[in-house]
Amino acid sequence: MKKFFMVFVLGLALISCKNEQKGTSETTEDIKPEIAYASFGMDINDADALNAEGMMEQYKGLKVGDTIDAKMRGKIKEVCSVKGCWMTLDMGDEKQVMVKFKDYGFFMPLNAEGEVVVNGKAFITETPVEELKHYAEDAGKSSEEIAAITEPKLEYRFEADGVLLKQ
Repeated sequence: MKKFFMVFVLGLALISCKNEQKGTSETTEDIKPEIAYASFGMDINDADALNAEGMMEQYKGLKVGDTIDAKMRGKIKEVCSVKGCWMTLDMGDEKQVMVKFKDYGFFMPLNAEGEVVVNGKAFITETPVEELKHYAEDAGKSSEEIAAITEPKLEYRFEADGVLLKQ
């Protein structure tokens, strides 16, 4: 009986100490590098933001008076030089979007440049001559450039409630 007990204990010890290798599958995740942003207005993130081409497709489906909720990426072309109360984004193919900020609740730095993500409402509007001249003055255009504005302009617009400025 002692021999049986010793064999049993020895077997148990071997089983418990056995270096069993289980197949481990390494999973690799697509780790997206985190991008540093300065945030203005409402807290937003950059997930699901349309690129310039995707946003221009959205604008194609709009007519004056239509509004859609949207989040898009763009590159700053110009910022209001007086107080940062508007900016224009370059959308490619010589198209741009005028971005204003909801209820003048926040402003962009006067020297802002680079890429941004904006969240809010996209729409198309016809901008009157007086307003176009005002924007030209804010942008620091010459008096000749301002005087050359003589017709209203159909514009892509965006009212942002939140902006992320890439650092």
